[in-house]
Amino acid sequence: MVLQGSQAAAIKAITLHILLCLLIFYTVYYMIWSICCGIFRLKTFGLLTPFEFKTEPSFSSPDYLAKVLATSLTFFTSGLLFAVLLRRWVWDYAITVTLTHVLLTFAVMKEFPFIWQWWLALASDLLLMICSGELVTYLACSDANNLSGDKF
Repeated sequence: MVLQGSQAAAIKAITLHILLCLLIFYTVYYMIWSICCGIFRLKTFGLLTPFEFKTEPSFSSPDYLAKVLATSLTFFTSGLLFAVLLRRWVWDYAITVTLTHVLLTFAVMKEFPFIWQWWLALASDLLLMICSGELVTYLACSDANNLSGDKF
């Protein structure tokens, strides 16, 4: 089946948006992680930190607290930035980026995370990303969508 011009353009735009959202997500993560390393005075800056789920869950551990804080702030901030980039359907891209992140985590760590705290944090952070992005989209972009005649 041959794609028509508008379908090919739509697929190209969606693919570009997914790639941009992934770039935003990981750029924001490393920026926030570097700040958390300084705040918590951690000695190591691991490049595999976004994919690390083996850290023992303990609120007395500065490493664990830094990772939880960095992840939550990344999801929140990414939701806001996705809203600026996309202006609608933030929830769809947030779920896609999170699923891609989970798949990359499996690939990088070469094992399935059985730690329920990791899954709980991931699910709550995804909800945080969706809510922050959709709220900004609703508040900032609803007038622009109504003026242009877009309805979905």
